[in-house]
Amino acid sequence: MAEKKRDVNVLEPLEIPAGEAGEETAAGAVAEPVSVPQAETAAPGELDQLKAERDQLLDRLARLQAEFDNARKRAEREQIEFRDHAKGSVVEQFLPVLDNFELALKSTGSVEQLRSGVSLIVKQMEEILRQMQVTPVPTVGEVFDPRMHEALGTVERDDLPDQHVAEEVRRGYKLRERLLRPALVRVAHNSKQKSE
Repeated sequence: MAEKKRDVNVLEPLEIPAGEAGEETAAGAVAEPVSVPQAETAAPGELDQLKAERDQLLDRLARLQAEFDNARKRAEREQIEFRDHAKGSVVEQFLPVLDNFELALKSTGSVEQLRSGVSLIVKQMEEILRQMQVTPVPTVGEVFDPRMHEALGTVERDDLPDQHVAEEVRRGYKLRERLLRPALVRVAHNSKQKSE
């Protein structure tokens, strides 16, 4: 028979001669039989009990998930209701102001009477804002603060210190300490003060 030529670079499976259990191997060691553990058989009563426990746990899990979903939906619904209530109370305070604006538009008085009427409406709005703890941002004469003021440009002014607010273009507002919108201002540029 022709002998097969072996390539030393290719791994081949190791051949172990089949022998009976307890037979000595070439090295003289005794091979022990390998036993595969068999699945333990549970008594039918235990299996039914385990299935019942599993079903109870799955049912409990489903109930907890449903309760969690319901609580989340209830919290979202309550949050929406709270926002709507808060918005409603704010709008309710401004309805008389709107009524007064409509009356001013229907009036047939002089320009001066209309101007004084609008001035009263503005005072009414300011009072409502004050009750809601909304206050205007201080501007003219104050030191320019980029956290509270938005500069539109500079103005040459000798009567104000440099980097102080010279003019207010649009009023800014704060709710307690939180800035709602910055004040639009023009900042004084005092060249005399810089040269001194």
